[in-house]
Amino acid sequence: MPEMAVETKTWSGGGGASTLLKAALPSLPVVGQLPGVKKASPKGFEGLAFTRPTVTVERAHVDAYARVCGFPTKDVVPLPYPHMLAFPLHMAIMTDPAFPAPAIGTVHLENSITGHRPIRVGEALDVSARVGAPLPHPKGTIFEFVTEVHAGGELVWESTSTYLRRGRGDENASGGSVFPDADPTGIVWKLPADLGRTYAGVSGDANPIHLYPLTAKALGFDRQIAHGMWTMARCVAALENRLPGAVKVDVAFKKPVFLPGSVAFGCRVLDDGFAFSLSNPRNGAPHLAGRTWAL
Repeated sequence: MPEMAVETKTWSGGGGASTLLKAALPSLPVVGQLPGVKKASPKGFEGLAFTRPTVTVERAHVDAYARVCGFPTKDVVPLPYPHMLAFPLHMAIMTDPAFPAPAIGTVHLENSITGHRPIRVGEALDVSARVGAPLPHPKGTIFEFVTEVHAGGELVWESTSTYLRRGRGDENASGGSVFPDADPTGIVWKLPADLGRTYAGVSGDANPIHLYPLTAKALGFDRQIAHGMWTMARCVAALENRLPGAVKVDVAFKKPVFLPGSVAFGCRVLDDGFAFSLSNPRNGAPHLAGRTWAL
């Protein structure tokens, strides 16, 4: 993504109920049209960026994340972990009055992570996130959130999170990434009903669609669904001991994973990495497709 000449704001903390309220209000009938709540038009939006004060990677938080996602305890963080440090910045962008789409109802389509080297527990990191102008998609409009993590001036980790706002689309636009097949290997993970609440506790992502049947139904789901970034992390954890220290991992999120439920893990060796997948073990419906590259 090209560099953008936009104002960079500093996230100074906060979150929880106040952030969730700011995320939800623009999606509510009538309330979402009020001054100070109504989102700006996407026309003319060129971008927005946030940074946060230097943050030190804490052992307790890393270990809690590793337990929820299936990683072993190590002195370096799991590959997807820095997303935890960037998520408050993503929410700060989405709830900023200048950002033209409500956070609630915006769908996480794809995620790409590049780890340039392992990040050690205890390292001091500088984290920034930015988003550019909206891009066309067959089913609406997409926004690409780019995160960079530096340690002592060195770029050690980066990611692109692609979010979709459904609406009038462009049938000529790209529909997203294509991944090699990875058939199920016979491994099936049973996911508990409280997985979304547990992951929300370590990630800060308390979107109601992940928490309880009642809160999920209010937003159009039969019951709560797993976080997309948990499904990505669980797949990476299954491959963790076979991935190099410098690696890129891309995923596309397909059909939601309802909780409680089960998912079948698939994996296939490629010349330069692995293809992997998650699917419904009963009917084969795809939940996630991904692949890795050694750098």
